[in-house]
Parts: sequence; C-alpha cells; structure tokens
Amino acid sequence: RKIIFEKQWFYLDNAIGHIYGTTFEVTSGGNLQPKQEVEETTTETKEAGTDNRNIVDDGKSQKLTHDDIKALKDKGIKGQEIVQQLIENSTTFRDKTEFAQDKYIKKKKKKYEAVITIVKPSTRILSTMYYAREPGKINHLRYDTLAQMLTLGNIHAGNKMIVMETCAGLVLGAVMERMGGYGSIIQMYPGGGPVRAATSCFGFPKSFFDNLHEFPLSKVQSLLSGTFTTETLPADPEENALVEEESNGLTEEKQTSLQETEEEPTTEAALEINPTEEQDAMDVNAEDVEFKENKEKENKENVREKQIKQWERRKKLLEAAALLREKNADGLIVASKFHPTPLLLSLLEFVAPSRPFVVYCQYKEPLLECYTKLRERGGVINLKLSETWLRNYQVLPDRSHPKLTMSGGGGYLLSGITVILDKGKSDSSNSEALKMEEPSSKRCKLQDLPC
Repeated sequence: RKIIFEKQWFYLDNAIGHIYGTTFEVTSGGNLQPKQEVEETTTETKEAGTDNRNIVDDGKSQKLTHDDIKALKDKGIKGQEIVQQLIENSTTFRDKTEFAQDKYIKKKKKKYEAVITIVKPSTRILSTMYYAREPGKINHLRYDTLAQMLTLGNIHAGNKMIVMETCAGLVLGAVMERMGGYGSIIQMYPGGGPVRAATSCFGFPKSFFDNLHEFPLSKVQSLLSGTFTTETLPADPEENALVEEESNGLTEEKQTSLQETEEEPTTEAALEINPTEEQDAMDVNAEDVEFKENKEKENKENVREKQIKQWERRKKLLEAAALLREKNADGLIVASKFHPTPLLLSLLEFVAPSRPFVVYCQYKEPLLECYTKLRERGGVINLKLSETWLRNYQVLPDRSHPKLTMSGGGGYLLSGITVILDKGKSDSSNSEALKMEEPSSKRCKLQDLPC
C-alpha cells in the first residue's frame, strides 16, 4: 500500500529483506532504493562570514524560482544536486556564518532530499512520535513520564500485571515490551472492547499475545461482590452445528412439501404449456434451487463463525475473571482519561500486598483527591505524588545549549506500595486516635463548664 509521510509518498515493497537502520532513497514512482554512502564535499562551506546582522530576509536572495526547482525535479535530478544549485544561486549564503550555513544546508536537505531510514519500533520511538504528533490520543503522556511509570511499577519478566489505560495501547505495549512475553497481563477496558492501535505498531510476535487477557470495567464490581456471571456458555461449536443441521433438515423437508403442493399444476394449464417452455421452466427452477442452497450454506457458515467467536470471547472472559479472583497481581498501572479515585480503589482489591501501583493523570487535582482517599482508607504506604521535569539540549561542536522550546508539563504520577489492610484494627485505631487528639485537661474543662 502507498505510505504518505510528511508530504512524501512511497511503497515499502523493496524494503523487505533489509536490516533495520538501512537508509533508502525514494526514486520515481515511490520505489525505495538503498542509499549508497557518498563522502560529502565541504568545498561550499569554506567561505563563510563572521556576522549575520547585515543579512536581510527580503525574499530576493534566491535566484531560482519555484518553477525552476519544479523543472529540475521533473528532469529527475537528485535532491543533493538541487541543494547544491540552491547554494550556488543564493546571494547571501557566503555572507552567513559557518553555523548558519550548516543550518541552511540541513533545512534544504530535509525539504528536497527524499531519504528514509527504517528503524525498529520501540517504546521510546513510539512514545516520542505520539507525543509530538497526536498527544491527545495518549492523554499527553510524555515519554519520560512513561519511563518513570515502568520503573515505579517494577515491571519485569514473569510479572502478573493489571493495566488500565486509554492511551491507544501505548502503555500496554510498553509493559509487554519490558516483560518480553513472560508473565501475564490483564488489560481492563471501558466500552465494547480494548483499543490496541499503538500496541500493534510494536510488531510483537504472536506468542506475546498468548498471555494477554482483557476484562471489562463494567463487570469489576460484580466480580468483587461475587455476583459475576457470563451469559450461558454455548456448548462446543460442533454440537451446535449438528443441532442446527437437524433443525434445518426438518425445515427443508417442510419447504419441499409446501413447494410440491404449490407446484401441482392444473390439467388445463399443463396441456397448454409447450415442451420448450417446460425445459426453460425446469432450468430456471434448478438455478433457483442451487442459489437457495448456496445461500443457506453461507448463512449456516456465518452463524457458526459468530457462535465460535462468541464462545471464544466468553471463554477468554472467564479466564481473565479467574486470574483476577486470585487477587495476587504483582502490580497495577492506571493511565486513563477517567477519574482515578474510583478506578484505583476498586482495582487495588486485585493486587497482592507489598506490590507497587502507579497512577498517571494529566492534571494534579484528581490525583490529590485520590491521595487523600488512600490515606483515609489505609492499606498503602510510601505514597508519592510527583511531576517530572524535562529539558532537551542541543549538543553540537561549539554550540551546545538548552533548546529554545521545551515541554510545559508531562502530567503527574501517584505511586505507592500496597500492604495488608486489617479493617477491624484500623477502625479501633482510628477511634483511639480521635480520643487521643484532644488533651485530657481540655476535656475536663469542657465537662466542668455550665450548660
């Protein structure tokens, strides 16, 4: 299929078989060809000015027009040669400083040189790409914040993780990558089904998805209360098919008997029909019967496929419910657009004691409310509400400095560790703590006061 990326279109057919990191050049017709390494000549950058203050961008410094550049492209001249001609026809290029010349060449190469490097997908590349292009789809989750989540969640191979996210499957993919296909993951999802658009971009093998389960959020409360039931599971699809065939056979017999009664012609009508007309009628009837039979077969197959899919889906749902009922998950990660407090309080029930949990939110206020609720409830220690600060630096010879633009915020993280919650002791300790808050001397004075 045709791939369009930054005003450039191409086909990836010729890339199959090459190693990751190979640089390709887009030729005419959108085909890719491996680029041959050519030593860059630096003759054009020998003459350089000492100051840029006298250079004015009036749009008249470049002698080549858009039509000239288009004509060069139509002739099939490569991007490197076009850049060279742009440099030669620029009146201000030699007056620019060496750094400004390098910047100008890089800018023109990016515009006119159709060069593509194919890299292996990873969490860092995908998170950077999503944050730069479509941050709304991942709830403005910055890549350094995602790295903090993976570290605080103590994610490693062999874990049993619960992941609740509405970040297009990016967080789920990051967890799967770090676990390396070992362990099990239960993805909690809202709505009709899980979204895994970003997860599919990682290119995981099929074995990674064998231990990936999903469970709907709408059935969490019923699972906790013990009233969770799926609809009556159908028997094996083969048995259902046999029952259907028997019932269909009976209906077919009825239909044929009805057709026989309907198709009994009167003697007068039979005498009037010619033999040629009879043959035509017989052919039409045979075609109709074949068409009906094919249609019935297709309907049977469609019904059977639907039943098999439904049966498999319910089977997976029961497997996920059985894993959650064990209440021994090794960690919990929440990164969703919903309010974190009810989500976290319900999902923490499935996490074993002495296990980490991490909650991401784009805003601080919902996590503050979640923090206070957890402190009141108990059962958690080492609660931390944090925000990571990120600044990018340009590192080049003689011009390393912080970049002019930086991210305003990458969201907030609430992390902690679960402990066993003893409800009886916690209630008595709370009442004792309330009594001890007020000194005995003050209590006596309040009692002695007249009404």
